[in-house]
Amino acid sequence: MRKTLVALLLFTLGSTFAVQAADEAKPFITSQELDLTKYLPAPPADDSAQTQAELKELLQIQATRTPEQEKAAIADAEENVWRFADVMGPDFDAAKLPKTAALFDRIVATEDVVDDHAKKAFNRPRPYMLDEQIHPLLKKSKSGSWPSGHSTIGYLMATVLGEMVPEKRNALFTRAAGYAENRLVAGFHYRSDTVMSRTGAALIAQKMEEQPDFKTEFDAAKAEVRAQLGLK
Repeated sequence: MRKTLVALLLFTLGSTFAVQAADEAKPFITSQELDLTKYLPAPPADDSAQTQAELKELLQIQATRTPEQEKAAIADAEENVWRFADVMGPDFDAAKLPKTAALFDRIVATEDVVDDHAKKAFNRPRPYMLDEQIHPLLKKSKSGSWPSGHSTIGYLMATVLGEMVPEKRNALFTRAAGYAENRLVAGFHYRSDTVMSRTGAALIAQKMEEQPDFKTEFDAAKAEVRAQLGLK
C-alpha cells in the first residue's frame, strides 16, 4: 500500500511539473496570429439532431467501455508528447531529449492559447452539461467543448513528429486518432469536437512553421530525435 501511494505521489508530482513547464513555455504563435474562429464553423446547436445523436453515441460508449479503455483514456488526459513513446520507442524519453522536450513544451503552450480563444468564442457546452447521464472519467471542465484541445494537440504533435520521423508518420497519426477517441471514452467531448480538431491542428502547424524560431528549434530537435533513435 505504501509503495502504491508513493508511486501515485511521484506520478502526480511529475504530471504537475510537466504542466508547469508547458505553462511557462512561450507559444510560437497566439490567437492574434491565428484566430481559429475565422476558419472553423460554429458547432452544432445544443438541440440539433446531430448533437442529440452524438450524446446517444457517448452514452453507448460509456455503457460498453472496458476497464482497460478507461485506464487508457485517463492516461491520455496528459497533454505531452511522451504519450507517443509507444510509437516512437523506449528511447523516446524526456530525460534523453532536452531539445525535443523544450520544443514540445512550446507547442503545447501554442495550442493552449490558440484553442482557448476559440473555445471561449464558440462556447459549446460539454456533453455532461447537456446530459446528466454522462459521467466523465476525469474532473469536470467548464471550458468550451469546440474544438477539443486534447485532440488538437494530439494531431499537432503527430504532425510535427511525422516531419521529424516520416518513417513513423502513419503510426503516429493512428496514435493521434486513438488519443482523440479517448476523449469520447472519457465522456469529455462529442465526436465532432475531435473531428474539427484535425483542421485546427493543421492550421496551427502551418502557422507555426512560418515562424523562424520554430524552424530553428525544430531542426535541433529533429537531429536530436533521429540520433537518439539511431536513424540517419
